[in-house]
Amino acid sequence: MISVPLIGCGSASAAPSAADKPKRPVQAGKAGKSAPAAPVARAPAPGAAASTELAPPPDIFDAQALDLDFWLKPRVLTMIRPQSGEKTKVLYWKDGQVIDAAYQELCHLMRDVNGKETAPIDPKLFETLWGTQAFLERYGIEQPLEILSGYRTSRSNDKLREAGVPAARQSLHIEGKAADIRIANLNSEVLGGLVRSFRQGGVGYYYRSGPRGGWIHADTGLKRTWKG
Repeated sequence: MISVPLIGCGSASAAPSAADKPKRPVQAGKAGKSAPAAPVARAPAPGAAASTELAPPPDIFDAQALDLDFWLKPRVLTMIRPQSGEKTKVLYWKDGQVIDAAYQELCHLMRDVNGKETAPIDPKLFETLWGTQAFLERYGIEQPLEILSGYRTSRSNDKLREAGVPAARQSLHIEGKAADIRIANLNSEVLGGLVRSFRQGGVGYYYRSGPRGGWIHADTGLKRTWKG
């Protein structure tokens, strides 16, 4: 097992007060009463047009409002790799340590599919990916993370650049510190805002038209944002 630091819980005193905890949005009910309303992803009815992207109020998606208990519970990541058709759901962290076999499985899924090479992935990146997924589940959004790109060899990165794909010359993908992600039906602006709220590195917004939309780049480098 591999011991790694926790995001957001360097000490118990770092835990936010009750006033800092996320507030659920409310909607008017009968007789002027209010009832909680959480954004939930629903599949379109047979023959119906695809549902519009979920766009919940950004203010409820703030990782800094999480309490200490959130970071102490076991961590299960559910991810799919559209390029290879692979899917995994694995418990990779428990009792303060990364489970090595699960970590190796996640690194394999995050491999360079084109270059057919695997490399160690920064455990802090998995913390951000898990935190994003687990936070959304609190509001009824239970979708796997789509990994569009994880680790890249230098050669694969150069080929992307030559093909006109936005890829930095010294990309953190080459170091196993970045992932391009997407969550079905979730507004990319909201997804990027949530990833950014973890304050663990860079966040890039890549908007694209079409039924699948764009994606979000997340890394564990310097804290910065950009649009591509």
